[in-house]
Amino acid sequence: MRGDFNALMSRYEKPIYNLIFRFLNDPEEASDLTQEAFISAYKARSDFRGDAKVSTWLYRIAVNHCKNRYKQRDRQRDHEGPSLDDNWKSDENEGPAVESRFLADWSYSPEVISQSNELMSAIYRAVEALPIDYKIVVVLREMEGMNYNEIVQATGLTLETVKTRLSRARGMLRRRLQPYFDAGR
Repeated sequence: MRGDFNALMSRYEKPIYNLIFRFLNDPEEASDLTQEAFISAYKARSDFRGDAKVSTWLYRIAVNHCKNRYKQRDRQRDHEGPSLDDNWKSDENEGPAVESRFLADWSYSPEVISQSNELMSAIYRAVEALPIDYKIVVVLREMEGMNYNEIVQATGLTLETVKTRLSRARGMLRRRLQPYFDAGR
């Protein structure tokens, strides 16, 4: 079984890492969590019944690890206080919060930055800002290309819940991104 699992890990390590990275936006943490997910899969390999595809089973383990990490982060924030890297506002009426990790790189002039890159950055920030339950279904559907049934298997949610969350998440994204589309008219 060890040889089979090594082959499994070789095949799915990168997709699982990419999935986790999309949730956490931290390469080191994504790498650590990828290892933890594969350790969990290795320990639970005898429990895999074959009802779903192996990839879906691994995605479910990875998603559960991401959810647990979000919960862990929330508990740490309660005890540590706010991070300097968190969103900040200088005045309540000044518009949306600015994330310090997305501040402009002043080594490039504004003329160099294309509208396409700006929109992609806005989309990324909008997805990043979604609540975790909505972010999970958006990432699995839109970024990982999973169909509804695969998302159901990967998350353990019902089909109706997946459809509802995806619809609501798309609505949230549409509202957040509306200014970019209005500006293009």
